[in-house]
Amino acid sequence: MSIGIIGAGALGSNVARLLAKSGISATIANSRGPESLAGLVGELGPSIKAGAVEKAASADIVLVAVRWVDLEKALGGLPAWKGRIVIDGTNPVEFLDPNSPDARDPSNPLAAFGIKAIDLGGKHSSEVVREFVPGARVVKAFNHLNANVLPEPAVSEGQRVLFYSGDDADGKAEVRKIIEQVGYFPVDLGGLDVGGPLTSLPFGSLAAINFIKI
Repeated sequence: MSIGIIGAGALGSNVARLLAKSGISATIANSRGPESLAGLVGELGPSIKAGAVEKAASADIVLVAVRWVDLEKALGGLPAWKGRIVIDGTNPVEFLDPNSPDARDPSNPLAAFGIKAIDLGGKHSSEVVREFVPGARVVKAFNHLNANVLPEPAVSEGQRVLFYSGDDADGKAEVRKIIEQVGYFPVDLGGLDVGGPLTSLPFGSLAAINFIKI
């Protein structure tokens, strides 16, 4: 199955590195265009190609790896999903300018970490993502670990655990294959309404938890 990555920040670029290490092909895209990704694809080798967002979004499996505030803009106007798999790697947080008043807001317990939680009105993040990708099979994955450790699935003589969840069994099975191919130990958290909130930053009980399978 073809793989596309929408977003080339910390998450998108590090998932691309992870795929490249296993020789898995993917197309990565960002809002600035393929030319801006020349350095990244040059680093990663021939299995990772840069393309337009529409090209990445046309893959069989598409990782959404954009900042929450850019989600609607990134996914708006894309072709119909028609049952293709969307991996939701997002978290509902806003990254703060360290020089802004928000970064020193005493009412925000996350200000010291440079982020602010976004109020979703009682929804969890994958519920919102699902609304932006009608007709897609949504699987939550790749969002609960620090993006900078993603290229290193092997640690302490074991495998890092990667959680995933979703409502479509076949869609989850395809994502699980990728997780296994890149060297992680996959753990199925069940349906999207259960597993999604468990792994979402900043308040999910499994968010940022780095389990190792020995």
